[in-house]
Amino acid sequence: MAKQALIEQRPWLLLSVVAATAFYFLRDNPVGEGTWGLLAKGLSVGLLAAYAWLRVPRDRRWTDGILLVVALALAAAGDVAIELYFSVGGALFAAAHCFAVALYLRNRRQRPSPSQRMLALALLIGTPLISYLVSERADVAIYASFLGAMAAAAWMSRFPRYRVGTGAVLFVVSDWLIFARFGSYDFGVLPDLLIWPLYFAGQLMIATGIVQCLRGEQPVR
Repeated sequence: MAKQALIEQRPWLLLSVVAATAFYFLRDNPVGEGTWGLLAKGLSVGLLAAYAWLRVPRDRRWTDGILLVVALALAAAGDVAIELYFSVGGALFAAAHCFAVALYLRNRRQRPSPSQRMLALALLIGTPLISYLVSERADVAIYASFLGAMAAAAWMSRFPRYRVGTGAVLFVVSDWLIFARFGSYDFGVLPDLLIWPLYFAGQLMIATGIVQCLRGEQPVR
């Protein structure tokens, strides 16, 4: 993310990073486990939704813009709900992925290369498959089919692959670490250390990459 975008002109992004950082360092103490922690977690991606709404050009606000904002807002709600009711949080994230897929399909890449097609197919199939293998749960695999569709569609969209596509992949990896907690694989301290940074970095890359592309600040593919 451009330094100028973060500091000079995008206070919502800076506040989002502050909230995400606060949650990461407070989550394992009594403050982070209570209302303040939930508030910081929800604001992290919720402020990205506010940033997107304010920065998407007016002529795209009620088409691509609203799909992006709703996807981010549902994810922010899912961040909070998953701490209280895991299944409700999962349902909110699945809904967020549906809006994200709709956005990416509206902005399909016209001539994707064979390697791009292959990676998108790998994400579509591999995401639920690996999710099932690490979690050993069918319900997780069902949710992960929405996650894989989102990542595959992001990679096949016209948005910058090394911002939006990579952000979607980080989202997937973060969820794999969550799912690993259900299964018999032991990843040690990696889930505790990496789940939140990977997830938030992915959402940040997705939001800023899409907004800058819609504003013409990034080249359209």
